Amino acid sequence: MIVKNKINTVVIMAMFVAIIGAISLVISYFWGGMNVVIGGIVFAVLYTLLQYFLASKIAVLSTGAKQIQKSDNPRLFGIVQKLSRKAQLPMPKVYIIDDPAPNAFATGRNPKTALVCATTGLMDIMNDDELEAVMAHEMSHVKNYDIRVSMIAFGLASVVGVLSNIAGQTIINDGRRDGEGNGGFQMILGVLVIILAPILALVIQMAVSRSREFLADASAAKIMGRPDNMISALKQLRKHSKPMQKQDSATAMLFISNPLRKGGAVARLFSTHPPLEERIVALEDSKHGF
Repeated sequence: MIVKNKINTVVIMAMFVAIIGAISLVISYFWGGMNVVIGGIVFAVLYTLLQYFLASKIAVLSTGAKQIQKSDNPRLFGIVQKLSRKAQLPMPKVYIIDDPAPNAFATGRNPKTALVCATTGLMDIMNDDELEAVMAHEMSHVKNYDIRVSMIAFGLASVVGVLSNIAGQTIINDGRRDGEGNGGFQMILGVLVIILAPILALVIQMAVSRSREFLADASAAKIMGRPDNMISALKQLRKHSKPMQKQDSATAMLFISNPLRKGGAVARLFSTHPPLEERIVALEDSKHGF
């Protein structure tokens, strides 16, 4: 799994560069010259490298998380210390978000640079066993290098929508050249890129997050030796689920439970989180393996 996640990181980076290259190609048709394409690809490569080193810091700023020490919250800090020993991982930095919505996330490039975060709402509703289960879930993301894949997907997918909007404005502002050569075909291509690019970015997020939530639940149960605490924690999340005060669709994929306001069928289709009910059932079904 670790090797696969490292490969997936490279694949996502390459896909991002390809998407930006395609959008730049559309923009170059209306602005003229290949300089736009070259500039777009150079930007994509530099932005990818920048996100690799800064995405976790951006996630912290986006969520309003604050780093703590043991004296600030001995309960949470002590649980994370205990889990780091159990999972044989370096002690991650510990953060708290002041928000009544119960939730948690982990991010970082690798276990040595990882951080884990819990909301005040999570600590309020969960007993120690349940809180340990949630943080074990996050530590599983760290151990499996899910954090690196999710971090890159978060950082890169968020900019695709912005750049596709630029492509759309370019078409609107600079005209269509309908009667020149393959103008009609290129117009169709441009519209497709503008529509499909953000959808593709979201699909990347879904692929990264959905399957890994099931794996992290199971891995957390194994760290603790049994699945009951993880099942109880997920039931608590289901019972007390509510949107976080600070809404950010780009960081939603990082959390253990969907932090966004509930939407309709389309929103559920593109959700980065499998339903909590499905995750509970999966753990119930796997009890015999513990």
